[in-house]
Formats: sequence, structure tokens, C-alpha cells
Amino acid sequence: MNKDSKIYIAGHKGMVGSAIWRTLTAKGYTNLLGVSSAALDLRNQQAVTDFIATEKPEVIIDAAAKVGGILANNNYPYQFIMENMQIQNNLIDSALQCGVKKFIFLGSSCIYPKLAPQPLKEEYLLTGTLEPTNEWYAIAKITGVKACEAIRKQFGKDYVSLMPTNLYGTHDNFDLNTSHVLPAMMRKFHEAKENNNAPVTLWGSGTPMREFLFVDDMAEAVVFALENKLPDYLYNVGTGEDLTIKHLAETIQEITGHQGAIIWDASKPDGTPRKLMDISKMHALGWKHQVQLEEGIQKTYQWFLENIDRFKEVKM
Repeated sequence: MNKDSKIYIAGHKGMVGSAIWRTLTAKGYTNLLGVSSAALDLRNQQAVTDFIATEKPEVIIDAAAKVGGILANNNYPYQFIMENMQIQNNLIDSALQCGVKKFIFLGSSCIYPKLAPQPLKEEYLLTGTLEPTNEWYAIAKITGVKACEAIRKQFGKDYVSLMPTNLYGTHDNFDLNTSHVLPAMMRKFHEAKENNNAPVTLWGSGTPMREFLFVDDMAEAVVFALENKLPDYLYNVGTGEDLTIKHLAETIQEITGHQGAIIWDASKPDGTPRKLMDISKMHALGWKHQVQLEEGIQKTYQWFLENIDRFKEVKM
């Protein structure tokens, strides 16, 4: 891949897309393309096709998606399945029709069955029932994976899917109505600390196991896929290490400096009991994460503190 190759990053303002942009820029890539959602609605098929046909990127990295945690997935199932399929289908099909050489599709570990054996291997896809609390998002992402596989099989194009574990980091979403577990906890603990170390109530029992990957490491995995022709269509991206939600909460509590009580609301859903990724395929090719969890949480909290004014408008 030449450093002046035109690379379109869909979702370049989001947590993952902005990390990919920063990483590519740092590595000397000079022809990056990004466009705001206000200027290009990725749900509009004709608009996307016209854009790709005009810009003619050599590579498309699809980091655009409608995302959220358990609450958002439960409350907006139609938007999560339909908007994600619209976004990815428009990008994938336009890429094929316009001759885009390489396509990197980013998904999620939730594509795997709820009770699949641990750790999750790529071949477990479509072998069981999905987790009900996020099946809408999962089904959309599965269709993206299979579309890229079909193009790879039928047309021989270098279209590959990367399935990250739970991502977190700078530029994350800290809105308590739509955020994922780690940034939601971080904000709750910080605001409780500021409120005389008030108790913090968290969903579920604290027993589920989760794996977390710092977003800069995900960006490095994308660059690895960009600079190499991966031999298969689907790869897990993670750390290969997990911890309980309770342990995560205690780690975030310590880093934020909150000294109050933690209350677990067992009436709320836990979600999937465990989601640990088997990342042996990526390791065998030469990629491995670099940022350990505590370091990543500290970096994320520092960024949160530096940008705290933007979050004050969104009330708990």
C-alpha cells in the first residue's frame, strides 16, 4: 500500500475512525478521505454510490455504525438493525460497483452465539442463538461479514472483516443513555466522586466476563490489515484476556478516585455471560495488542477530564 493511496475512512469522526485516522497520519499516509454525516448520509444508497464513484478511493475502511450498549439496543431495535444494514450495504456494494480494490469491514464480537464455547473462534459464526439484548446489531453486522465473504469468493477481491472485542478509549461516547459499559462506569464514578463520593449503582450482578481493547490498538490492527493481504475473510481482534465486570468497576473506581459504595442492581440484565475472543489467527500473522487495560483506562480518563465540558450538557 502506497502512502499516497486514497483511503476513505467512513465514520472518521467516531472513536474508532478517528483513531484510525490518527494512526495512519502518524505512519505517513497523506491521502486520507473523510466526510461528515451532515455532508453524506451513508443510509442513502444513491448518495453513497455517487460519492464513491466521484472520489474513487483505492481503499474503504468502514468504521461507521449506529452503536450503543444494552439499553440503546433494547430501546431502538429497528434503528439498530436497519440503519446498520443500510450503512454497510451501501458502502460495500458501492465499493464493488466502483472497483474499490480493498475493503476493511469492522464488526463486533456480538456476532457470535450467546453460549458459544470460549474463547470465541471465527468458525463459531452462525452456530447458535444470539444474545437477545443486542441481536439486532449483531444480525446487521453478520450480513456485512457475509457480504464481504461473498465478494471475496465470487469476485476475488481483498475484502476482509475484523471483529473487535469491546473497544474503549479517547473520543468514546460518555452519554449514559447510549454508551457502552466502560465509559458509562467511568462517568458514573467521576460524577459520584464529585458528589461527595455518593454510591454508584451498576447494572446486573457484576459476574459476567468481558474483554476490552484500547482503541489505538484496534487502529493498529486495521493498519496491519491495510498493509497486508490477509488470507482469510474474518479475523477476531482483541487481547485474549478478560475480567469480571465487578473487577472492571473496581479498577475504574480506583483510577477515578471514587471512594463510595458500589450497588449492583440484579434486576437489570447481565447480557452474555462471557465474551472472550480467540485471537490466535491475528497473532499467527504477526499482530498483537500493546496497551494494557489499566494504562488504557488511565489514558481514557485523562481525555475525559480534559474534555469534560462537552459532557456536562448531557445529564444523568
